[in-house]
Amino acid sequence: MTTSKAFEIFLDNLKVDDYEQIGNRYHEITKKLNKTFRNTESETDNCLQVGSYGRYTGIKGISDLDMLYIMPNSKWDDYKSDSSKLLSEVEDALIKRYPTTDIKVDRLVVDVFFSNFTFEVQPVFEQVEDGETFYKYPDTYNGGCYKITKPKQEQQAMTDFRQNYGEAHRHLCKMIRAWKNNVGQNMGGLLVDTLTHRFLSNHTDLAQYTYSKYDQLCRDFFEYLKDEPQQSHYQALGSGQDVKVKKPFQRKAKQAYNKAVEAVTETEENKRHNLWRELFGSFFPKATEAVAESKMFSEAYTDPEQFIENLYPVDIRYNLTIDCEIQRNGFREMMLSAILAQHRRISRVRSLMFQIVHTDVPEPYEVKWKVRNVGEVARQKNCLRGEIYDSNRNGTMRRETSDFVGSHYVECYIIKRGVVVARDRIEVPIE
Repeated sequence: MTTSKAFEIFLDNLKVDDYEQIGNRYHEITKKLNKTFRNTESETDNCLQVGSYGRYTGIKGISDLDMLYIMPNSKWDDYKSDSSKLLSEVEDALIKRYPTTDIKVDRLVVDVFFSNFTFEVQPVFEQVEDGETFYKYPDTYNGGCYKITKPKQEQQAMTDFRQNYGEAHRHLCKMIRAWKNNVGQNMGGLLVDTLTHRFLSNHTDLAQYTYSKYDQLCRDFFEYLKDEPQQSHYQALGSGQDVKVKKPFQRKAKQAYNKAVEAVTETEENKRHNLWRELFGSFFPKATEAVAESKMFSEAYTDPEQFIENLYPVDIRYNLTIDCEIQRNGFREMMLSAILAQHRRISRVRSLMFQIVHTDVPEPYEVKWKVRNVGEVARQKNCLRGEIYDSNRNGTMRRETSDFVGSHYVECYIIKRGVVVARDRIEVPIE
């Protein structure tokens, strides 16, 4: 399979696949708010689709849909001194429309929790000054106030770049979303779009790349990302407003760069695709020769591996760190992180207790695990594993043993409201 074909399939696999359902929800919410605040029944007027979906950079599994509802300016005096009142009345209107749906005010927006995604509805007042359109939105923190957002400028920056240079920017935004969801990097969508825009604005030759050079495009972007100085925020593309860095990305970007360098130079198709799949997850296609190999050896071993993105939408928005307590005869010997730091391996016949050591995901949530054996020995012994498991200790922990010699890894997923919102992975080297 050529590089061009592989990345074409990859991007096709990343397409949002529930446009119709999402569109219907936008229309329903808009219609209800128009009826409430304007006594009209338009499904499209006074609604602005924003966020990743509005910038056309969202991918399959997107779980947060952002919309602005533009309030009548005649009602400004009713709410200008009480931002919480505006959000409360929007909440009341939407509860009447969806009486069995969980709906609540969350500081800046009204969250509408549908079964497979959440709409964040933000009522705003439109302002125009010196030909520039911006919106005042309510913030209920510390007594309440109104702040400014400029999503149209961000959308226009995306559009202008596409008109000048082609699709590479939007495609890179989507591929980096797949990467950050696959490796558990908490990185907001606007930050992704801003960093890719900054990079390509300084490398306009790369901005004109087509599928055949997307492997080099990804490699070069990860090199840029790993070398960025750590900072707390950037200025968003188009609007120049602050966009927060939720978690430093340089370490995982360096790992990604090293793997991308390997993939670009790898001549064996199966190995090359496996490297890209380690970076981007199962949305990146398997090699054609890997398909042939699986048929050839189907009787010798089976591969039961499951991929979390095939079971749940994945939209990483929180942080997660896991570790493993290594036990012998019921007593703790050492933590796995300490062994990895010393470049040692785990002795056999040990009890391994995998656990969450840090997460900022608000409770309640569900925890699942994946244990994967890798390498030729695992195939020969027909014990690759890779199924998605529930916790088997205290609702958040997973107990395993160090019986199998060779390389393993364990992944942990936190699922909230049906969406994987945090994930982490740890290598498990056994003597």
